[in-house]
Amino acid sequence: MLDRSNVAVVIPALNEALRIRDVVQGALAQCDHVILIDDGSDDDTCARVADLPITVLRHDKRMGKGASLRDGFREALRRGYSGVVTMDGDGQHSADDIPRLLDAANRHRQCVIIGARLRKRAQQPMYRRLANNFGDWGIAWGTGYQIADSQSGQRYYPAAVIELATLGKHHVPGEDFVFEAQILISAAQQLGTRCVSVPIESRYKTVHSEEQFRASHFKPVRDFSRITTHIVYQCIKRGGVPAVYRSIRANPPVIDDPTGEFGTVFDSTGLRQTG
Repeated sequence: MLDRSNVAVVIPALNEALRIRDVVQGALAQCDHVILIDDGSDDDTCARVADLPITVLRHDKRMGKGASLRDGFREALRRGYSGVVTMDGDGQHSADDIPRLLDAANRHRQCVIIGARLRKRAQQPMYRRLANNFGDWGIAWGTGYQIADSQSGQRYYPAAVIELATLGKHHVPGEDFVFEAQILISAAQQLGTRCVSVPIESRYKTVHSEEQFRASHFKPVRDFSRITTHIVYQCIKRGGVPAVYRSIRANPPVIDDPTGEFGTVFDSTGLRQTG
C-alpha cells in the first residue's frame, strides 16, 4: 500500500526562489521524503530551503528537466522508495492533490497517475489549452491510447517506470521537456503501462489572484515543435500506423474521479463500479 512513508516527491527546480519554499513545505506536509534537484540555478533557490529536512541534488550547470528527473528517480530508487510523485518548483501544482494521486495509484497498481488540469480550466491561458490538446493527440500516437492532460508535470510514477527512466537514452530517448512525453511512450511500449488521470485544478496567474508565478520555462512553439518532431520520428520508426490509429480510437482516456464529474468511479480494487 502506497502512503506518505514509502513514496518520494521529486521536484526539479531552475531559478525557483519565488515559490520553492512554499512548494517544498507543501510537499513535506503530504510526504515524508522530498528530493529537490537544483538544475544549476543562479538565484537563491537552494538557500530558501536549506533548513528543511529534504534531499538536495545540484547540477553545476543547467542540464534540463529530463536530466533532473532522471537524477531524482535514481536517488529515489537508491533509497528504496515504492514510487515517485513529481511536482514543478514554480507553485503551479498543489501538494494537497498528492493524497488523491496516491489513492488512485493504490486503485490502479503499476499505472502512471497524472494530475489532469481539468478543474477551473478557464484559468488556463487559451494558447496553453490548445497546445495541451495538441500534445495529448500527439502522445496518443506513441502510447496507443488517449490520455487526459499528458502535459501535466504532476504525476505519480511506479517503481518499474522510474527504473526504466534511469536505464539511459536507449530506453527513454529524449531530454528536457521531451523526456516527460517520451517516458509515457516508452513505458507503454516496453512495459505495457497505462496512464490514469485524476482531475486537479488549473493554477495560473489571473487578474483576480494575488498568487505570483514566474514565467514558464516551457515555450509552447519551441518545445511542442521539439516534442512533435520527436514523436513523429518515433511513430515512423515504429510503423503500423493504421493499427495504432485503431488502438487510439478504442482506448479513450481513463479518468479516476470519485465525484463522477469527469469520469468513472472506481472501487478499492480498481474496478469500475456499476451502480
